[in-house]
Amino acid sequence: MLEFLKNNKSKVIYSSILILLLVLIRVFENQLFYDPFLNYFKSEYANSPFPKFNIFKLFFSLGFRFYLNMIISLGLLYVLFDDRKIVKFSIFLFMVLGSILLISFFFVLTFFAEESKMTLFYIRRFLIQPIFILLFIPAFYYQKITKQD
Repeated sequence: MLEFLKNNKSKVIYSSILILLLVLIRVFENQLFYDPFLNYFKSEYANSPFPKFNIFKLFFSLGFRFYLNMIISLGLLYVLFDDRKIVKFSIFLFMVLGSILLISFFFVLTFFAEESKMTLFYIRRFLIQPIFILLFIPAFYYQKITKQD
């Protein structure tokens, strides 16, 4: 393990910086992004009405946060695997999944809001948290090691 760290100092440093950036986005989410649902979902929301929100500001804020996380995640994938094909495929996946999630979020919010609070909660979670990177890294690593065998 120590030998790996010695041989890959730059990968460890760059990966640590990118992970720190993801953490900083989470730490400063209240200051950086418009999201009235942050405090709403932290409280007892089951019987509470939705907070007042500006749908356009919310759409652009969620989209901006998703794509900011996406860019950092793509950088992390490039640092870890040093493979442009993986990054290109990940861009495609992020764009398709992000678009589906954003459309789904606003569809549920507009048409099924009060009845589908948990659905809204989980769709929003996928948009604001870098969950896809937690899926992509093991998947690409597994693909890489099975190709070598």
